[in-house]
Amino acid sequence: MRHARVLGFAGLAVATVVAITAIAQTTVEPLPETAPAPAMPLDASVTAELAKAKPGDATAGAAKAGACVACHGLDGNATDPTLYPRLAGQSERYLSRQLALFKSGERANPIMQPFAMTLSAQDMRDIGAYYATKSAGAGAGIADDAVIADKSSPYDGMKFFEVGQKLFRSGDPARNLPACMACHGPSGAGNPGPAYPRVAGQQSWYTARRLQEYRAGTTTEIDKALFQTMAQVAQPLTDQEIQALASYMQGLHRQNGGG
Repeated sequence: MRHARVLGFAGLAVATVVAITAIAQTTVEPLPETAPAPAMPLDASVTAELAKAKPGDATAGAAKAGACVACHGLDGNATDPTLYPRLAGQSERYLSRQLALFKSGERANPIMQPFAMTLSAQDMRDIGAYYATKSAGAGAGIADDAVIADKSSPYDGMKFFEVGQKLFRSGDPARNLPACMACHGPSGAGNPGPAYPRVAGQQSWYTARRLQEYRAGTTTEIDKALFQTMAQVAQPLTDQEIQALASYMQGLHRQNGGG
């Protein structure tokens, strides 16, 4: 049974509100976005154009995000969190790069690609800047407090979010698995320098799906460096660990209530 709990994590300036009713402990959904053969020729010039664009203008981005709000919401918190990922608080650099990947055909997604095709590199940076100013709203700070009852699991008897917490903070040196917070930060806020994304407050189903895609190791990205970094990290993860990490990261939020 799952129930609500609030935990304070001293020294990390992170609080996790613990409760959820709809997450499977060991089942991962099929991958709707695992890289198939691209439907169009890949165009590396799209991502190259981002480097030439000016830093994003959030005010301009607000006007350009009109097509985004139907799914991702005016504030980036998703109109239906069971269908669309959260964009609020994500870094400009990460969001603009993902839009470029959709436009170039490197990241195959039949919903996102038509929207991205209409955007210039500057549009992408402006939209990224706009959503970067938003804060995670309702639904952030939720993780799974259930106890794992599985004698075959090395985590038997642990609470589900505790598995994710352990991997996020400490990794698993025995499997050369680094701590997630080394790149994404102790509060999951991400690192805008190398474009490591914000993971705090993201819908757990979306994070789990992306981790599973990385674990599969199949990509049509032309510049594979960032993808391969995550592919190496995700490769040793079990389904149970992927779901636990996704749940824990959904529960991360700043102690002061910020994004």
